Amino acid sequence: MLKILLPVDGSDTSNKAVVDFIKLLGWYRETPEIHLLNIQLPLHGEICMFIGKENIAQYHQEEGLKGLQAARDLLELAGIACQFHIVVGDPAEMIVRYAAEKQCSQIVIGPRGLGAVKGLLLGSVASKVMQLSIVPVLLVK
Repeated sequence: MLKILLPVDGSDTSNKAVVDFIKLLGWYRETPEIHLLNIQLPLHGEICMFIGKENIAQYHQEEGLKGLQAARDLLELAGIACQFHIVVGDPAEMIVRYAAEKQCSQIVIGPRGLGAVKGLLLGSVASKVMQLSIVPVLLVK
């Protein structure tokens, strides 16, 4: 069975990628198993001195669920089942690692839309994923 990893962050660009991916589902011979992935950035500094690890984990879980909600709603509206996951770390590295660990067949990701010059200067999660991944990446614009 095909496993598709669809990283989402709740942004308009991310939600557009989900909508565009739903339109492309006819390309696949069989309905793929869809895994939504939300990556939370780690909290920096000495925050653990003031807030317990359980509270930090709960914060990441709540924020991750918020970031996943629109994509989950879009897939549900289209009648497509999905699994969802929340991890903490560097977005590009976590996407690539998760795809490898779950033996995904493909990563489907939307560009951030920074433009050519800003994209070259700042880089983007999508371009880093394409560079690091051994799993095929489908960039939907």
